[in-house]
Amino acid sequence: MSGMNQYQVVDGSEQALRDGTIKLHGPEAFEGMRKAGLLAAENLDALAPLVQPGVTTQALDNFVREFTLDHGAVPATLGYRGYAHSCCISINHVVCHGIPSDKALKDGDIVNIDVTPLLDGWHGDSSRMFLVGDVPLKARRLVDVTHECLMLGIAEARPGKHLGDIGAAIQAHAEANRYGVVREFCGHGLGRLFHDAPEVVHAGRAGTGPELRPGMFFTIEPMINLGKPAVKLLSDGWTAVTRDKSLSAQFEHSIGITEDGCEIFTLSPAGRDKPPYV
Repeated sequence: MSGMNQYQVVDGSEQALRDGTIKLHGPEAFEGMRKAGLLAAENLDALAPLVQPGVTTQALDNFVREFTLDHGAVPATLGYRGYAHSCCISINHVVCHGIPSDKALKDGDIVNIDVTPLLDGWHGDSSRMFLVGDVPLKARRLVDVTHECLMLGIAEARPGKHLGDIGAAIQAHAEANRYGVVREFCGHGLGRLFHDAPEVVHAGRAGTGPELRPGMFFTIEPMINLGKPAVKLLSDGWTAVTRDKSLSAQFEHSIGITEDGCEIFTLSPAGRDKPPYV
């Protein structure tokens, strides 16, 4: 969106419209997002011991679906624009939106699992990287730096700052480590809608873009490539991969801007926000 952004104060109980406005939410909405975000985090916590060599991504997707339904929610991705699975699972050079299948994980893989439970009308959107078996040092380093990028971006998320400050912090850290920052996919507003304004680009210039105001909800989800930033979409219409076939990593949190900073809705209650998941 341009510098002419419109903000809209919304009641947490009303039907949200995807009308291009940046929604500003109140206490009821924060409580709804805390519950949905916690469920997303607990789902990713529960997945950790299952991500092992020989396990298929379809088996992991089945677990996500059953866990979500057992906890009174539904997977937001199931049926979304024709998508037939309960999560996205992206392995190695897959940047995002990898489709679960009978493909088995292999020793040395790095894997992103992205879950979005829809609980009582609120979306809890989060993803983490998982290390499969004995992962090479360069891949583990990419995963570590990607999580650092996420947290540096979140550190910029407070009233009076701009979305460009988040992107600039992420880009600076990634490029200081000679990694590429994906531009084609970005974070997004969310709440009662799965995807809403604003778009949260993970590269940019400080001081630009929409101003951050209390009540804004959005995801920060940098995709960082070991090689160049360019990606391409496969013929299935979902799976995005690095053009140079280099490894890619991603972490995602859903946050809300508060009066003096931000609240991370999707933090792991067990402290398992990045590997190794002891």
